[in-house]
Amino acid sequence: MGADELVVRPLTADTWDAFAAMVERHNGIFGGCWCIWFHPDCAERGQGYDGNRALKRKLVEQGEAHAALVFDGDRAVAWCEYGTPEELPNIHHRKQYDAERDLLPDYRLTCIFIDKEYRRRGLSEIALQGALDLIAAAGGGVVEGYPQDLSDGRRVGNSFLYNGTRALYERAGFDYQRAKGKNHTVMRRTVAPA
Repeated sequence: MGADELVVRPLTADTWDAFAAMVERHNGIFGGCWCIWFHPDCAERGQGYDGNRALKRKLVEQGEAHAALVFDGDRAVAWCEYGTPEELPNIHHRKQYDAERDLLPDYRLTCIFIDKEYRRRGLSEIALQGALDLIAAAGGGVVEGYPQDLSDGRRVGNSFLYNGTRALYERAGFDYQRAKGKNHTVMRRTVAPA
């Protein structure tokens, strides 16, 4: 697999099956969350693997859940979830974030996930850039991400890197704004409209 063989497509009803197959290969991701933790609270949220799957599908079909999906052929192998703060209000350390917030971004990047068979091949950067390209196509704006700061050289497990690393975001042109919780950061970039 070369980077030239990979294609980024948006998460839509048309790409749902490929997205679902990737999530199912990983037992629903992080204990069956289906990447809905960041979405608004509702009665359907947190109802186990099948309930989370149904809610994610509903949000995708309603145009309220977005992601850049990286494809190797017909197989989705990575994603970067993004959306407006209204679509993705539940960020970690939100109380501190709200108390220190200087502005509300137009978009948030909340989750980057790579298929276990494709890790350590640069797909995080492809997925992140794919999300930025889709945001540009939608009109651009201020984009925030909340990655781990590993500049002290420590290593952490993949489950703690659900939003990538500060270095990943810096390579993508994001600027450090401030710390958020233990070892997390607020990174920001303005994306011009495409």
